Formats: sequence, structure tokens, C-alpha cells
Amino acid sequence: MNLHVAAEKVAPEFFARDIRFPLDSKVLIMGVLNVTPDSFSDGGHYVDPAKALDHVQRMAEEGADIIDVGGESTRPGAAPVDEEEEMKRLKPILQVLGRRNPVPISVDTRKAAVAQLALDCGAAMVNDVSALRDDPEMGRVVAEAGAGVVLMHRQGDSRTMQQAPSYRDVIGEIKQFLTERLSAACEQGIKSRNILLDPGVGFGKNVSHNLTIINRLDQFLNLGRPLIIGISKKSFIGQILEKPVEERYMGTGAAVAVAVLRGAHLIRVHDVALMRDVAKMAKALREA
Repeated sequence: MNLHVAAEKVAPEFFARDIRFPLDSKVLIMGVLNVTPDSFSDGGHYVDPAKALDHVQRMAEEGADIIDVGGESTRPGAAPVDEEEEMKRLKPILQVLGRRNPVPISVDTRKAAVAQLALDCGAAMVNDVSALRDDPEMGRVVAEAGAGVVLMHRQGDSRTMQQAPSYRDVIGEIKQFLTERLSAACEQGIKSRNILLDPGVGFGKNVSHNLTIINRLDQFLNLGRPLIIGISKKSFIGQILEKPVEERYMGTGAAVAVAVLRGAHLIRVHDVALMRDVAKMAKALREA
């Protein structure tokens, strides 16, 4: 498959509220900001709003196109956080970012009330790991705001998803799920141009599943929407390389390069500057 041609068959535009993201000119970088005590990579680092804001500014300077702010860890085994606590964690940072955000803001949440808070503070999009399934009001909130939304595949929930993930056809089953969720989102009033699709690396998948998804990412391109993928420092990289989280830069870079070669339009990462260069080089190779 000519991956350059295949990737360009996807509508090269993604809109979040009034913002047009130019997916035809580069691979977009979504920088991660976890305002949580227990996220696997940076848990507890940015619970102080001042430190969180400094980190946002740093990621913007390093080339982030979007900042994804989360107040609930979705790592394997994580306990769910109630709505009140999630809003308490996010509100201080969202209120400040709404006044002086250097780049568009995404909120990583499964809860409609939290999404509404973020959108009221000026966020442009919602990253929902449940693909609008965990809260029946989420689709309405996103549609009414004209916000962008990420629909991600997840098998099980955070507490159980890595206990024994199983598929007969991992690509086919994820593709079917994303097709159904894309249709459901449009039925709830969300415009197609506001939707990104994410195959959900690490969310109810073992090492083999994750490698297959990355290496065959191009098979999702004919769903007609841009692809976003989050592979930064995840446990499958640690299992292969036998490295702790803080030593997974090179493994993440290799996975990002292949994902971009296979047609990824956006990558969600912790290390913006490093992965921006990897993505830029991989895109040049894809188009050569």
C-alpha cells in the first residue's frame, strides 16, 4: 500500500469548535498533562497548578499543537475518580488556561459534566476513552459545543482491561467498534469533521495486540476519519525492552515512527520535543 496516498484519502481536516487543524501539512502533536496523583508516567508531578501551567507553556514552546489535560488516571488497574474530585483537580488549571492558553486545550474525561466545565473554560475538544459510552450525556455536550472529540477503543474498563484481553481478530474487531461509535456519534449530532478515531493501544490489549495495531494502522484509514494514537512510554514498550517508564524514550520513538509511517495523523505523547522530531522525520519518509 502507498501509505502517503492512503493517508491523504482521509479528509485532511479536523475541526474543534472554530479551530481548523491542518492535518495535510504535518503530523500533529498532542502533549499530555495529567493533573493526577497516580498516572503511570507523570502522576503527582503537576497537581500544583503553577507547575502544571509551566509544563503547558514548555510543551507549547516545544511544538505541541494540542494539550490534553486529564484529572482521572485511565492506566490499567486505576480506580475510578468521582465527578466532584475530577472537577476539583481540573478546575484551577482549566480556568487559567481558558484565559491564556498557548495552544488549543483538550480534556481527557469520560464524564459529561467534566467535559462541560472544560468547554465552558475554553477547551476545544474532548478525549473520551469510552467513546461516549460511559456517560449518556457526553454526545450531547460535545455536539452542542461544536467541540472536537476522540473516540477510542477500549476492551473492558481500567480496573479489569489488562487481566486477560482476548480477540479473534484484533484489527477487525476494533475496526467494527470504531465504525459503530462513529455512527453513534453522528447520530447524536456530532459532525464527522469534529471526530478523531483512536484504536486504543494499551486499553485491553496485550503486547502482541499492540504491535499488530501499530504495524497495521493503515487498515483503519478507510474509516474516513483522521487517526490519533497514544503509545508514549506504555507498558508494552517496557515489557519488550525490559525498561522502566523513565527509560522508554527510544522505544516510544520507534513506535511513533512506525505509527506515522502507517498513516497516523496525530500522536499523543509526554515528550513533545523528542517525538515532534520523530514524527516529522517519519512523515517525510512516508511521503518520499
